[in-house]
Amino acid sequence: MSLSFLPLLAFQGVSYQAENVGFMVLCLLLITGAWHLLRHPFWGPRLRTLRSNKMAFLSFIVFSGFVGIAILDGLAWKDQVDDAADIALQAREPRSVLDRVYSAAVGVPEYAFKEKTYSAPFAKVEFVDETRELQYRHALGTTQTGFDTLYQVLKGVKPSVVIGVLPLLIAVPLALLFGITAGFFGGKVDDFIVYIYSTLASIPGLLLLIALITALGQGLLQIAVGLGVTGWIGLCRLVRGETFKLREMEYVQAARCLGTPTYKTILKHIVPNLMHIIIITSILSFSGLVMSESILAYLGIGLEHSWGGMINNARDELSRDPVIWWNLVYASTALFLLVLSVNVLGDALRDILDPKAAAGDGE
Repeated sequence: MSLSFLPLLAFQGVSYQAENVGFMVLCLLLITGAWHLLRHPFWGPRLRTLRSNKMAFLSFIVFSGFVGIAILDGLAWKDQVDDAADIALQAREPRSVLDRVYSAAVGVPEYAFKEKTYSAPFAKVEFVDETRELQYRHALGTTQTGFDTLYQVLKGVKPSVVIGVLPLLIAVPLALLFGITAGFFGGKVDDFIVYIYSTLASIPGLLLLIALITALGQGLLQIAVGLGVTGWIGLCRLVRGETFKLREMEYVQAARCLGTPTYKTILKHIVPNLMHIIIITSILSFSGLVMSESILAYLGIGLEHSWGGMINNARDELSRDPVIWWNLVYASTALFLLVLSVNVLGDALRDILDPKAAAGDGE
């Protein structure tokens, strides 16, 4: 039975005002976390060294551009229109800041900036009927329904960024909770937690994810929750193994001998020494999460207005004669740039946050 009626899990049932609040809270959490990291006496100086790495700095700019587009597309509101007026149905739906900026750039509302069917990039006539002129010029062409490809690519940024970030906000706390608990206390507690994640790990991840999405319903929030619930096991294993090592360190043993409460020992001595693993693993996991949505779209349970959905819809276009290539190429290029920028950032962070490198600095 579908649980899509649940207000916290059914994205379709959440008003756009609630979506705005949720998106703003998510952005605030990320900005606050980044601000504290930059001001931290240990992490701050190392993160600022990224400016001297040209490839990493360029990747950061590219990634920031994607995040900026996602933020613009995440804040929406309805225009004040008369419901009885003879206007397009799309005009009565909430329109994001991105929609309004795009409309101002092309000179017409984004929902009206379309043709009857395919048109090639910068073409003046229709792709299937060269005797029929186009109403507008489309830099990246149009889709089968005539919508502008550039607009569709821009609209695919938000799902990809949310799918890459929101599951991590679910998976990382779960991994820390279970991993530190198992590694610090050991014994039967460790056996129980190992039993839990070993059982989950024995189930094929894709099948478990499909089952969760089927139960929760198909949507952006549901897919993010499913990816988060199924994505904490790998990090939990890393955290558990590292905690086993850290609990035997002299400073941790000294804190326990002095009677320091367990939660203070964990927060002051265990968690800070796990941060390099958490940061690096989270950033590198971002790419896998984004790619997972594309795989789900290929299976028919992904998001329609996403890069994965565009790539999935473009499969049949490759069999046409002549080939309609632009929807596949531009959606794949956007996905490639996002994943590449994150991977380059992850590699750079792995170098500067490596504990051996830190020890070499004498800090």
